[in-house]
Amino acid sequence: MAVELNTQYGKIYVTDEVIAVLAGSAALDCYGLVGMASRNQLKDGIAELLRRDNLSRGVEVHRDEQGVLTIDLYIVVSYGTKISVVAHNVQTKVKYMLNEVAGLQVDYVNIFVQGVRIAQ
Repeated sequence: MAVELNTQYGKIYVTDEVIAVLAGSAALDCYGLVGMASRNQLKDGIAELLRRDNLSRGVEVHRDEQGVLTIDLYIVVSYGTKISVVAHNVQTKVKYMLNEVAGLQVDYVNIFVQGVRIAQ
């Protein structure tokens, strides 16, 4: 299901996949983030790091009946960084980028920290 934006020139439809890739790309620009994690944990709980071409797999896009847009990000943070600060920076960056680049009003950005890794 796509988000519909009305402009003076016509309508613009932005799919959930595009929103997910934009959100994942914005998140990777933040300091302290090692990468995106798979939404589906393996049986032993190990978070699978995803490469840049799989950004949308670490992001879920939700909209309810009222049009509230919620982004869920599954991330892996760098060891030695303050998790709450990294999560806040990711939330701020993703919300700003989706608002400025795609013109979307994002209501909530939820962060799920799936693991901590030593950055290489």
